[in-house]
Amino acid sequence: MKVTALVVAKAPVPGLAKTRLAKTLGDDIAADIAAAALLDTLDAVSAADFDERIVAMTGDLAQASRGDEITAALASYIVIGQRGDGFAERLRYAHEDAAASGNPVFQIGMDTPQVTVILLNDAATQLTEPGRSVLGMAEDGGWWGLGIADPALARGLLEVTMSSPTTGIDTYRALEALGADIASLPILRDVDHASDLTTVAALCLGGSRFGKAVEQVVRHVQR
Repeated sequence: MKVTALVVAKAPVPGLAKTRLAKTLGDDIAADIAAAALLDTLDAVSAADFDERIVAMTGDLAQASRGDEITAALASYIVIGQRGDGFAERLRYAHEDAAASGNPVFQIGMDTPQVTVILLNDAATQLTEPGRSVLGMAEDGGWWGLGIADPALARGLLEVTMSSPTTGIDTYRALEALGADIASLPILRDVDHASDLTTVAALCLGGSRFGKAVEQVVRHVQR
């Protein structure tokens, strides 16, 4: 399909990745979980029917957990650096950069490793409808996926406070105010806290890296 996938990612460097998880599990384990989630996400996006695949990356993969594996997985992607001040601005510019081919852009982060090819293809199919945008809310009030056909809509993200309990609905309203026709995607649970791990892992496909990483955490805690 003539849709571009945009994965917005942060190199899972211990001490810098998943800091809320790290408070409970430690820097190394938190970074490994983040790396596993990113790799599962890249696998799903690679298998979905996108015309183009881009990763907007920040951070040093040379210092990251599973850095070599992530680098290998990125070989089939166009990798661009994130730019701008603050997360909302980086998202806006990532959308603008990814839209250079003229395709609608579907953006996903690295906190929903349970995402499926079917779900991604459904989002892409909806984006091929003229003027259609899509938004996937997260259980915690944020959002996990955003698809827009017009990169000018991404400026609406500048009006939204990120990482808040109302980020999702605020994003919806900001896009709607700019004239977007928004279809809702299924609500997913993203991974921010230790309490999210087993619930999300249970939704992942068998053999997922994230599922295996969580199994190791559970065994470690039970010792």
